[in-house]
Amino acid sequence: MIVCAPIMRDGNIDPRWGRADWVAVAEVTDGEIVNWQEIEVSWNRLHDEGTHGSHHARIVKFLREHNIEAIVANHIGEGMVRMLETMKLPVHLGATGDVRIAIKSLIPSAVED
Repeated sequence: MIVCAPIMRDGNIDPRWGRADWVAVAEVTDGEIVNWQEIEVSWNRLHDEGTHGSHHARIVKFLREHNIEAIVANHIGEGMVRMLETMKLPVHLGATGDVRIAIKSLIPSAVED
């Protein structure tokens, strides 16, 4: 399973999904993270450059390009949650602390894959 989570430079969950500067993309197999990337997305800077719809489209494009299958985050706004639901992406909210631990603890299906 390929999971995306907003990450701060110290390795903790960034509480801002749509305004994150960096995201982690993790591939989880048999309960282990087998591939890990930290990608600068600059969504905080880009958020106000255009409409909410264009920002949501930017995020959709990123998720599709990276074959994301689930999201782990602390909080996501209602409009973004609706968009992710239309994409049929599971969203696991309430994540805090270390991103790697949050991914494993909030995605039980990924841990069992």
